[in-house]
Amino acid sequence: MDKECSVRDKQYSPAVVPCAEFSDPEWSSAQSHVVKDALDITTLIVSAEDNPTLPALTFRFWVIGTGLAIFGSVLSEIYFWKPQATTVSSLFQLIISYALGNAMHRMMPSTGFWRHLNPGPFNIKEHTCITVMASTASLTASSIGIIATLDLFYGINLHPISAIFQTFASQLIGYGFAGVLRNLLVWPTHALYPSQLPSISLLQSMHLGGLLNHRKMKYFWIVFTAIFCWEIIPTWMFPMLTAVSAVCLIDNGRSSFVRNLFGAGSSNEGLGLVSFAFDWTLITQAYPLFWPLQTQVSAWVGISFCYILMMVSYYKDVFQGYSRGLPFMSSSLFTGKGSMYNQTSILDSRYQLDTQKYAVVGPPYMTTTFAVSQLAGYASMGAAFSHVILWHRRELWAAFKDFNFLKAGQEFDDVHFQKMKAYKEVPQWWYITLFGTSLALAIGTAYADINLLPWWSIIVFTAIAFIVAVVLSFIYAVTGFQLCTCSVLVQIIAAYLHPQQPIRNMYAKLYGYNTGYQTLYMVADLKLGQYAKVPPRSTFVAQLSGTIIGAIFNYILYKSIVGTHREDLQDPIGTRLWSGWNAQQINSAAITWGALARELYAPGKLYFQLPLGHLYGFLAPFPLYFMHRLYPSQRFWSYLNMPVILTYVGWLPYAVNGAWWPGFVIGLASQWWARTRRPKWYMKYNYLTSAALDGGSSIIYFILNFAVFGAGGNIISFPYWWGNPDPTISSVGAH
Repeated sequence: MDKECSVRDKQYSPAVVPCAEFSDPEWSSAQSHVVKDALDITTLIVSAEDNPTLPALTFRFWVIGTGLAIFGSVLSEIYFWKPQATTVSSLFQLIISYALGNAMHRMMPSTGFWRHLNPGPFNIKEHTCITVMASTASLTASSIGIIATLDLFYGINLHPISAIFQTFASQLIGYGFAGVLRNLLVWPTHALYPSQLPSISLLQSMHLGGLLNHRKMKYFWIVFTAIFCWEIIPTWMFPMLTAVSAVCLIDNGRSSFVRNLFGAGSSNEGLGLVSFAFDWTLITQAYPLFWPLQTQVSAWVGISFCYILMMVSYYKDVFQGYSRGLPFMSSSLFTGKGSMYNQTSILDSRYQLDTQKYAVVGPPYMTTTFAVSQLAGYASMGAAFSHVILWHRRELWAAFKDFNFLKAGQEFDDVHFQKMKAYKEVPQWWYITLFGTSLALAIGTAYADINLLPWWSIIVFTAIAFIVAVVLSFIYAVTGFQLCTCSVLVQIIAAYLHPQQPIRNMYAKLYGYNTGYQTLYMVADLKLGQYAKVPPRSTFVAQLSGTIIGAIFNYILYKSIVGTHREDLQDPIGTRLWSGWNAQQINSAAITWGALARELYAPGKLYFQLPLGHLYGFLAPFPLYFMHRLYPSQRFWSYLNMPVILTYVGWLPYAVNGAWWPGFVIGLASQWWARTRRPKWYMKYNYLTSAALDGGSSIIYFILNFAVFGAGGNIISFPYWWGNPDPTISSVGAH
């Protein structure tokens, strides 16, 4: 019998069947059951098997985890300063660590003293801990982006100790939030985390053994290899497959209306109606294989409204984008005559607003689609608060009444939570101590070099971040959907408390939003640990170690890169190898809200309606809720998710828009047809397919990024042909 197998819960498996075969759906009639909700997924798809004797924090964990954490943190910081928007994939690290772990097991002796360093086959617990440690380190610390912005655009260099401890503090405050919210966001069944299902499906297929899992791994490597080879074609050799629009090809650039509505082949070309991408790195942005159908339907409804709203708003000259000759799609700021807006021309030597210069230059203008997109995004954040209160107030009350979230010994009717009782839990006081220490560090480092933010302001914005963490993490846990528009609400509050002070606005966003948003990733990793039956204290060590390693190496790489390429990073355009667009974006947001909030968003100003989007969005879920209460038998009213709808009402005016129609087809095929018509295949292979496609495409993209796209220093262009046209020549549908 495989060492990692143990007897499942009796209600799911007959006791006479050997453990190694429990994973085979043929042994249970439940495998023909149609998966309908989180309970079905956590009991029928995610295995409850466990072997409490397996070690987690092994020598292999420390060697591979530390190595991949350093690699991931260095790579993520390099990517931060690259023109390409790229992240380090956790599936990439999961697959690489599997190969390294098995190699260490085979190559190291396993007798005598060595058995302590090589304690049996590479197992699921140490593998999960490595993945958590490496992925935690691979998230570029938000504070490093702000520290770099101060260095590049304000001439402020924080002391290294102050900068590193500031990074620790901002990261670990979010970790403290995650720990105290486990009774709401980790332990219950409703905290599903759909985004973690491909990872746990792959981990269990790799380690749990049995005939079925061998077949599943064979299937995984076939799909992995196929997408690995295929992605070379659309990403490098045949980039026109990025988005194919039959309507644009027929029109051949004759109509700007056609381009605006149907175009999608290049950045900001159009909305992409019935445009199809054949590049999985784009299609996966629609999350078609693991988002629940309910989430995807809400996204499709929002996108449908987006096509109508954006076209009508543009041609009706909402926000004056059409009459001023601004592009149909762009996220840049423009002058009233349509040229690019120079933000530094309105600031004084301290990078605060100079009213005399502003009177000469005039206000900046947004494109109509970008302004409407911002309005919808702000509305989605307002809707998130009311949606959680209306639909999930019972869960919130159960978690927070009588300070239950601070109490130990709580009980949840969840099969994985019950299995975790075999291990010592991390006591709440560990997380509370971590939070208190981190908050003290944040206040101390704010006064170490210059007065970055008053102590009372840090406390106020940290309290706001806790509310943000609860709302955003709950929606993410239940739907798999990440809302990322709350930062503006925080910056609006900061603009009121610290008017015309962009630096304080940046730090208010750091402690009022980024720390809360960090909680999303941390609670998701805690849930992955619960699914994989990793001892909670081992997950704690893995996350804490990854955070510390990531902060240190993020800072080291930032100093090296900024010191070497300062002029390139300060240039608004950058070079083909280096770009400061991330830091420029941080600075632009701080200037827009920290310096120009009154000039742009005060009553009577052109963009006054944009921040009111939070109020409009807060009210939006109420009609659906009241209709549900009036007609409880009509599932339609409870099925739609207003925060998701509003997000996608304003989603399309960014970059390339060819992912949504193939995402619609694949999502319908996966989450409706396969789930209801082929439930056995769905439970065996759906999430494994997602892991294979994402893993294979992320690894080949990583290789291509360094081999031909310039991350390694040289760009190697594929020869031009009709499927790879010269970028200096206008594409189909261009002006």
